[in-house]
Amino acid sequence: MTLRKNSLALLLLLSSYSAVAQVAAPARKAPVRKAVAAKPAPSVPPATVDPAEAKRIDELLQEYTANLPGTGPLSKVLNDGSGNVIHRPDKRVPGAIALVIRDGKVLYRKAVGYNDFVQQTPLRTDAIFRIASQTKAITSVGLMLLYDEGKFQLDDPISKYLPAFKNPKVLATFNEKDTTYTTVPAKGEITIRQLFTHTSGIGYPIIGSKEARAIYAKAHIPSGIGTPAGSLANAMDALGPLPLMHQPGERFTYGLSVDVLGRLIEVLSGQPLDKYLRTRLFEPLGMKDTWFYLPADKKDRLVELYTEDANKQTVFMQPHDGMFPNYPKSSGGTYFSGGAGLSSTIDDYARFLQMVLNNGSYNGRQLLKPATAALITQNQMGELSQGGNKFGLGFSIVVPQNAKVPGLSAGSFEWGGIFGTTYWVDPKEKLVALIYTQKYPNTTGRGLADKFKTAVYEAFVPEQKP
Repeated sequence: MTLRKNSLALLLLLSSYSAVAQVAAPARKAPVRKAVAAKPAPSVPPATVDPAEAKRIDELLQEYTANLPGTGPLSKVLNDGSGNVIHRPDKRVPGAIALVIRDGKVLYRKAVGYNDFVQQTPLRTDAIFRIASQTKAITSVGLMLLYDEGKFQLDDPISKYLPAFKNPKVLATFNEKDTTYTTVPAKGEITIRQLFTHTSGIGYPIIGSKEARAIYAKAHIPSGIGTPAGSLANAMDALGPLPLMHQPGERFTYGLSVDVLGRLIEVLSGQPLDKYLRTRLFEPLGMKDTWFYLPADKKDRLVELYTEDANKQTVFMQPHDGMFPNYPKSSGGTYFSGGAGLSSTIDDYARFLQMVLNNGSYNGRQLLKPATAALITQNQMGELSQGGNKFGLGFSIVVPQNAKVPGLSAGSFEWGGIFGTTYWVDPKEKLVALIYTQKYPNTTGRGLADKFKTAVYEAFVPEQKP
């Protein structure tokens, strides 16, 4: 679909973007498998916003969703005799969606490739993705709404509100054979700021260190992804007495810290996390497609989840390690992971990012105090670092030495999700950009996110060009 053919639709789209950039909400409810035949309503944004300047982005997305050179046909579907479909596509990623907004206007919005590779179902721009760790920034900002109300201070000990974390202990020795361990007293209490910045010493199940994986598994601590049963309250009460992986404030350790913050929201607000985020963030921002567990009328828009087999071929992800790929479709899910549990559309998340970029304002409504919004995107970890960058209250903050390539300004903030979703915001250039895929691990698709950054700056920030 070209820009000329969609001039009227594009005009409708861009006119809906005020100075605070309201990303238009898709209104379609047709099942994904009917996407080819579905006829969008007049208010639906065009599937493609594709200016001439974005040719390189087009080529990049086509490169990563098209067949790799010399690897054979588009896909092969075999039947093993028992009715099971074996899928062997030859693509780096089956499909991808990209969205770029600058100065509150959509510059690029496009879905390329497939949602279901076997059925050849095109990926739609209103597809719902498992955003995993992109949940963390939403929970963090949600908690800062309570900060604005004076409900807590950043350097309060978390045990003031969650007694299970009182008198923390730090892992001293660990026996791999029987997973026993010894501890020493922590030098201080875990602060709320340390939870925001992942310097608390709390690790992660499944993807954390071998010690964290073993200790948390024995205590039945959920990772928050694909674990719909149980409650955040019970899980955090069980996590509190377990040993920290290091002294609080000693270093950056990615872990369940933001799940603890999600539980703090519940205690301070008196509401379950899902209800609180819906009333305080999602509804004010128009994030109608962001849920822990999808309503029935949205389940058919959840994208397929892929992984790689031993031969690096892309295949559908199957249940493993207690994680069920279709967990967002769970009916009656009760576990609301503040660190990884949400699913959303690329448009919804862009709304959220635009609000943060706008100093807490969206559509003329001030959700966060401007000073609070500034705190969120400033270094909150002091001399410590996270991958060479700093960490704010929910976001990684790009430092000057890491801003040269591929063109990000110092002070840009970013993060992503384990299943292939990523974003960044460049306040200097007033730029919001996101790219979503749905595959993990993705060794054949490595490099897409970084190349996308370069392509965006070359297309839409001409002063960045050499």
